[in-house]
Amino acid sequence: MAHRDGYGFVVPDSPRKDLDGDLFVPPDQLGDAMHGDRVIARIERRDTRGSQAPGSASRAEGRVVRVLGRAHPTVVGVFHYGHRSNFVIPYESRIHHEIVIPVGEELTPQLVAKHKAERLLPAASLRLPELDGAVVNVEITRFPRAGVAAAGSVVEILGKPGEFGLDVEILIRKHHLPHQFSQDVLEQADKVARPVGNAEREGRRDFRHLPIVTIDGETARDFDDAVYVERRPEGWHLQVHIADVAHYVKRDSPLDREARLRGTSVYFPDRAVPMLPEQLSTGMCSLNPREDRLVMSALLELDHHGEIIDAEFTPGVIRSAERMTYTAVNQVIEGDPVATSRYTALAGRFRDMRDLALILNTRRTRRGSMDFDLPERVLTFDDEGQMTGIVRSERNIAHRLIEEFMLAANQAVANYLELRGFLSLHRVHEKPDPKKVLEFEELAHAFGYSLGIPGLSEKRIAVRHGRVAPPGRAGRGVGARERPMIVTLPSSQEFQIRPQHYQRLTQKIAGKPEERILSYLMLRSLKQARYAVEPLGHFALAFDQYTHFTSPIRRYPDLIVHRVLKWALAHPNARSEQRPHPDVRPGRAHSYARSEEGGPYGQRELAAIAVESSEAERRADAAERELMDWKTAQFMEQHLGDEYEALIISVQKFGFFVELMEIFVEGLVPINRLEEATGAHCLYRERDHAIVSGRGGRMRIWKLGDRVRVRADRIDPIRRRVEFALVT
Repeated sequence: MAHRDGYGFVVPDSPRKDLDGDLFVPPDQLGDAMHGDRVIARIERRDTRGSQAPGSASRAEGRVVRVLGRAHPTVVGVFHYGHRSNFVIPYESRIHHEIVIPVGEELTPQLVAKHKAERLLPAASLRLPELDGAVVNVEITRFPRAGVAAAGSVVEILGKPGEFGLDVEILIRKHHLPHQFSQDVLEQADKVARPVGNAEREGRRDFRHLPIVTIDGETARDFDDAVYVERRPEGWHLQVHIADVAHYVKRDSPLDREARLRGTSVYFPDRAVPMLPEQLSTGMCSLNPREDRLVMSALLELDHHGEIIDAEFTPGVIRSAERMTYTAVNQVIEGDPVATSRYTALAGRFRDMRDLALILNTRRTRRGSMDFDLPERVLTFDDEGQMTGIVRSERNIAHRLIEEFMLAANQAVANYLELRGFLSLHRVHEKPDPKKVLEFEELAHAFGYSLGIPGLSEKRIAVRHGRVAPPGRAGRGVGARERPMIVTLPSSQEFQIRPQHYQRLTQKIAGKPEERILSYLMLRSLKQARYAVEPLGHFALAFDQYTHFTSPIRRYPDLIVHRVLKWALAHPNARSEQRPHPDVRPGRAHSYARSEEGGPYGQRELAAIAVESSEAERRADAAERELMDWKTAQFMEQHLGDEYEALIISVQKFGFFVELMEIFVEGLVPINRLEEATGAHCLYRERDHAIVSGRGGRMRIWKLGDRVRVRADRIDPIRRRVEFALVT
């Protein structure tokens, strides 16, 4: 992982007990490596400061020995004509190499054809206006080596900076998102996307007589799931119907290989990059209203407390009665007369859904499940597609009821496959790293809160017979009194952290001014969820088993789970004999062997899919997040000089980050802007994570949770980040 300032870090494939964090690599030790490359690195020196026990983890510095694999076969950037050679400056600021474009290699086939038609011959002195300063995609033909710059050829001309929609095209290529379907994939999609007929309905449970509905956002185009609820004397009957994508996308087919490559759909504010062609994603797989659709159905019987007492899974066919939106369902539940009148036949069902969702949420809360409910940025546009604002997302009871029903279905499928003993993909969320928990606890203390974990806080003890000199101050000389030596010891990292510790804290801070900040900090202390073959549980949800079953149109792991579930239903007497390998020790993840009839997938293939899918998810998240940053910067460029009320949400050595109150925008107040505003030197005080300016009566302190007034000052062109100045 390269940093835009020149240095980098090597992240080991698996955690090392002798390393505290990742391996730091100085700029002059990166060699020919570029950001994202797979490398072999050597530890050159360790941080020996402090009293560290032999064999304990320490920070280390190293160098890259060899590049094993390149992360960037192509690079997107801005093309420039040069005096000696042409070159491209990458948009990825962590790639520090300019890409040399030899004469003639800047011409795409389209430009060559144009030159021939106009009888212009490419020459070193020829400067094409459509290419000069254009955003291009470059195929790397020579990677940097031994001081020789990287070289490449232009394969696409995307447009000129600032053109409408170009930002999405840039990020698609910067993050290497597959975005064009091959001809054989499109042809297969056309072939399989046939209307549902008698042959397709045969052998399936028919649910078309029930008032089943989809509930999604206003702008949604692909509908994975549909739901139905009945209130019964013994409790509740919940049906969750999920698009049967596995019926159309057969294993190892062109469609399947493309879906696995993409891993997930990527959603930008004004465009989607789907995992499947539109013939399926918004066509035959999408549970469109009043059209027959094939589904995999989870039929759950629940008691009055929301506990699942029986679960049945079956292939089915439905006909959605209505395409509902979260807004419309919420209006019905809230008693809006217009919405209630329009959906009279469904109004009672929606109120039953609300009641069941509240019961399911209470059940999850009772078990320790967390719910941070942090808002997300939502861009607003006018009729001409121009951005008009950035607001906080709003969640209502309709969002929550779909969330609860999907969680229940996912958990039920995971429990069923685990009970049958079949290898599948699990959605896992492991316990947080003890060091991260300690860091959060320290920040929470600044607000007067604690996770309440016994033995978590640091201990300060006096060293027997130990003395230290007094701190140097003006007026103190020889003979000043020595002080006892105090040593700070971290708490044991063997403490037992449970979801309930986080849950209780979220309940304490609910509705408080500091809720937003502490929720964000809590989220940062947790690990990222990922896919795995081993059932490692889901810490945040407090589930022993969990999987993803409910979104096979847009997530490849869900498609895998569907195939495993269908195989299990087709082989009711099969049961996998899974046994941990004999060398597995207590506390370590089990590595399972597969029997002859252990399901459609083997352990190695599933493990590879899990890694690929986790990486695809992170890639998609990064692209979506970066585009939001770009759009935010573009919007705020029009508001430079405007003043806003803001909340300090993070304090660093180089300044503090704020979140505006009027619009949902975050940005940095650099420490040099604070010094300009106060006319005094500012420093970061680590003990309470604050920035301090001045002394005595003129001292000013900025810390987490403080309200400040700021002015939009500039846009950082490299980071696409808004920077603010303090208004005094």
